[in-house]
Amino acid sequence: MATSPLLVTGGTGTLGRLVVPLLRDAGCQVRVMSRHSHEPEDGIEYVTGDLLKDEGVESAVAGAGTVLHLAGGPKGDDEATRNLVRAASRAGVRHLVYISVIGADRMPIGYFKSKLGAEQAVADSGLPWTTLRAAQFNNLVLTVVEKMTKLPVIPVPGGLRFQPVDAREVAARLVELALGEPAGLVPDLAGPNVYGVAELSRGYLQARGKHRLMMPVRVPGKAGLAYRAGENLSLGEGTSVGTRTWEDFLTERVA
Repeated sequence: MATSPLLVTGGTGTLGRLVVPLLRDAGCQVRVMSRHSHEPEDGIEYVTGDLLKDEGVESAVAGAGTVLHLAGGPKGDDEATRNLVRAASRAGVRHLVYISVIGADRMPIGYFKSKLGAEQAVADSGLPWTTLRAAQFNNLVLTVVEKMTKLPVIPVPGGLRFQPVDAREVAARLVELALGEPAGLVPDLAGPNVYGVAELSRGYLQARGKHRLMMPVRVPGKAGLAYRAGENLSLGEGTSVGTRTWEDFLTERVA
């Protein structure tokens, strides 16, 4: 096992909190970059930095053999990733692993475009790289559905579908990729089933023993066209499919 630390950006987020223990279990020396300071733990070093502001990035990547880039936000991922790539290139990082989103190259929405820009920054970095595109996590879909079901009538956007994937399965795949050889753009990772918003909402309401009226609504413009065409889905033969379903997740988290 290499002695150089493996840097995880976003190591304290939803995905990072799952990835870091797996890396430790695999015997890695882990360095976590966070915007906030943390006390060190056994085998885990924390460094403070801000990718978007380009603060602390040089010291975070110094000496790292592999960088697992999980940090992300509602906007600015492209710029933040360019800042990371510059520092990683100067530091001689041997493998840069990035988590992106299915549909990054197809969805006409700012978040997806930012993810595509980040992907391009990684691919054009001159560094050996691996990028995994994943579907929306069950956790995120739950947050959306919880908010919608607080309304007296649930809006159901026509044609809007999701393939929610379990964050633990994404974490395990990312660790596998980080410990392996650079592989470029690898097959997408999606959940085992495709659901419309009405199905997701009904599943949640059933798990909570609640009832709500639903009203169809239409998503306008290019975004609506893209969603109705399933551009945010990955249905091809090359897709990797997780095993835990939305129903499994709800049973665990809600029921």
